[in-house]
Amino acid sequence: MKLHTLLLAASLSAAAMPALAAKPLVFCAETAPEGFDPALWDSASTYNVTRQIFQGLVAFKRGGVDIVPALASKWEISADGLSYTFHLRKGVKFQHTDYFSPTRPFSADDVVFTVQRWIKPELAFNMAFKTQLLGPANYGIAQSLASVQKIDPYTVRLQLKERNATFLSFLAMGFAGMQSAEYADRLLQQNRAADINQQPVGTGPYQFKSYAKDSAVRLQANPDYWGRPQLTRSLIFAIVTDPQVRIQKLKNNECQLAAAVREADLDSLQADRNIKVDSTGAMNISYLAYNLKRPQLASRDVRVALDIAIDRDALFKALFPKGGATQAVNPFPSAVWGWNGKTRNEYNPARARQLLAKAGYPDGFSINLWALPVQRPTNPNGKLMAQMIQQDWARIGVKANIQSYEWGEYLKRAGQGEHDVYMSGLTSDSGDPDDFLWTSLSCSVSKNGQRFCNQEFDQLLLKARQTNDRKQRTAYYLKAQDIFKRERPWITMAHSRIYIPMRKEVRGFVMNPNGSFGFEDVYVK
Repeated sequence: MKLHTLLLAASLSAAAMPALAAKPLVFCAETAPEGFDPALWDSASTYNVTRQIFQGLVAFKRGGVDIVPALASKWEISADGLSYTFHLRKGVKFQHTDYFSPTRPFSADDVVFTVQRWIKPELAFNMAFKTQLLGPANYGIAQSLASVQKIDPYTVRLQLKERNATFLSFLAMGFAGMQSAEYADRLLQQNRAADINQQPVGTGPYQFKSYAKDSAVRLQANPDYWGRPQLTRSLIFAIVTDPQVRIQKLKNNECQLAAAVREADLDSLQADRNIKVDSTGAMNISYLAYNLKRPQLASRDVRVALDIAIDRDALFKALFPKGGATQAVNPFPSAVWGWNGKTRNEYNPARARQLLAKAGYPDGFSINLWALPVQRPTNPNGKLMAQMIQQDWARIGVKANIQSYEWGEYLKRAGQGEHDVYMSGLTSDSGDPDDFLWTSLSCSVSKNGQRFCNQEFDQLLLKARQTNDRKQRTAYYLKAQDIFKRERPWITMAHSRIYIPMRKEVRGFVMNPNGSFGFEDVYVK
């Protein structure tokens, strides 16, 4: 057995810490969370909230992608790579809230419940609260995990069906927050299982206080937290959908941090002596996803035609005037190992018209194009992007009808396959190619055939998961990218830098490479 003995850095003594901050910390978020059950959702806006409340067995090191202990203090991996044994941290308490008072500390029972909920549809709790757990589903957890076993009160073993080189990173993802089995039992007894998504209970540094829909999420410091006491007593997520209003609130000190801003806003922010802007080159991508159930889009020639009709150079000049983004060629950025440097984008309207004619559409057709309703670093203006693409497609005879919806409705409708083409994107937690490819392009997430599902591509992803040899994994991913570029299930758009603005009096904030927000040990001086 290979023993992993990485330990968290020793906590600072109370004497070494600043005096308790009386000031609340307000974060101006771009959109509301979809809920508060981390397993139920897969959006960054939701995880930004739930990461403050919940913790996994392991975590990504702040500011990086290395795996460090969290609720497990150490772990062992068997020689065959199929068995993971976790030794749990003792003395961890679940949060005591207005709606739940725990009677015991975190233990193996909670891990067993949490993991069984991911992999056993017949679990009593799952039968009472019947809903798809998007987080675990997107990573194929039920297909990967054979069982979870309690060895003793503070030891659990997870058994895989087959070797998976990326498995440990899954347990650091946002969806993998450990739930209280005792709380779940209480909800089940009271016929309130669905409340696990409305009234969360975790082990993290902050606990849930209240939510005013589409207005604000209020959290408070967890007084029983096993880590350092938090200097910020009140953490508020203010939901501010308008990017200009977020900036104004930041300048007025109505919020102390804000969601990522557009390049066009940097000059104004950097001119304000009370504001500082942190940035990082993020592991992200924006793209346009086809609904492959649509007759026109089932044709590869049509998909290629729509792709090569887009003038990316013109689009980038409008959306990224300061050059803080690069054109996406493959489904993950060049900073991620295994990137295919041989593939290329193309701009060729004449060839696009030829491909449409070959596919049986010499006069073009009409199509619905969904514009992203929220601002993202890789897509700072979904409406403008849609309008520019609309003009490009018109030149090859394709009429694009631009549509959009409120963010939650947008995600829901796209998940149900109501779109023709919609704007989307993803950001990796781990920096592993699998994190980009499996969760969006494997057959396991192709709901009713609307998403891409290619058996040759899928086999390459599976083979890459089953070896720890990076050279071999790279070879598989290079071939997978060739298939992606041939089949063109997405129109790849941008990889971008992320710019996070904050007040200069904010202390302790660390930029994560995926642009997520962690507020542990962050406070206002």
